[in-house]
Amino acid sequence: MADLSTVRNRDRLQPQREPYWHKLATGQFLGFRPSKIGKGGTWIARYYDPDTGRKPLRALGDFGHLTDSERFSAASQQARDWFRHLSHGGSEEDLTVKQACEKYAASNADAAKRFPRYVYDDPIASIKLQKLREHHVREWRRRLEKLPAVVSRTKDDKTTTRQRSAATINRDMVALRAALNAAFRRGEVTTTLAWQQAMKPAEARGRRHLYLDKSQRRALLDALGEDPVAAAFCRGLCLLPIRPGALAALRVGDLDQRAKTLLIEHDKANADRRILLPDATAELLGSMAGKRKANAPLFDRGSGRAWDKDAWKGPIKKAAKTANLSPETTAYTLRHSTITDLVTEGLDLLTVAQISGTSVRMIERHYGHLRNDRAAAALAGLAL
Repeated sequence: MADLSTVRNRDRLQPQREPYWHKLATGQFLGFRPSKIGKGGTWIARYYDPDTGRKPLRALGDFGHLTDSERFSAASQQARDWFRHLSHGGSEEDLTVKQACEKYAASNADAAKRFPRYVYDDPIASIKLQKLREHHVREWRRRLEKLPAVVSRTKDDKTTTRQRSAATINRDMVALRAALNAAFRRGEVTTTLAWQQAMKPAEARGRRHLYLDKSQRRALLDALGEDPVAAAFCRGLCLLPIRPGALAALRVGDLDQRAKTLLIEHDKANADRRILLPDATAELLGSMAGKRKANAPLFDRGSGRAWDKDAWKGPIKKAAKTANLSPETTAYTLRHSTITDLVTEGLDLLTVAQISGTSVRMIERHYGHLRNDRAAAALAGLAL
């Protein structure tokens, strides 16, 4: 064993292929390989796992940005961080943020589209997961907030943009946060501190102002007449105040035709909830389910494929134009409109929140003002 703690001792070492090892603790070693050209060298960490007998190595670098006298301390600290990671069940893989995202994107089509736009070409992509700190994630978030959001794109690739809203930023952060959480579950990083607060959702205070009344919704469905599968999906959004993504994720097996209930298993919030369906809605969904397999999409867009935002965006935009509706009409407009109707027709906010899969606080914030007339009428009834 060598004593690598002083510059003088390291300068005396002769270059060789096998590193010189310095014991930090039982089963934990810091190695140094002197450079063949000039002073300095590279540092290596070696760990002994008593349970498996494995001796994984990790290259730590040369710490060339530090003075000679600071390098041993810095290398020791980095080695100890890695040893702690392994002793807590961490993976031996030394992944970057980009590699963690690529693993996650392999099974998530939406993330696979987002990461090339917001992550892969960003400085955060090359940072090792073990070296990822909160300030790295906050800096990435600031850069994301400055990126304009694309509203539309023409055939000749001209784009219309706007400033990113808090709600848009929240949606954009979901994929990276999910990828990092997946890496944490695999043991590739042993703490979530770097992104836990840095990617906390922003307060999306803006209300959705575009509302379609029932006649306008019927006009939209009529305009979708030539596309029956898209019409069926949009009719579902008009009958159920759930998120478009949750509707798209429904499977035939989620519908209990005898009990007339629908299981919302996959949703942004309040998943695994059951909705009691009115007779007409239960009958419609039952006819769509038919005798298909339980794992088949309830709203099938053909050949067993489920809907996604890229699939429903085009038909809705085209139908809105045909029906002379606002060009801002989206799938979420239909959800907003159905929730608005439930609130204005007097359904209590707790029940609206439970059905739609959101919190009472959010329903109160975005739709509570619609109850003002009812409140005024109730107060009028107090007159003596």
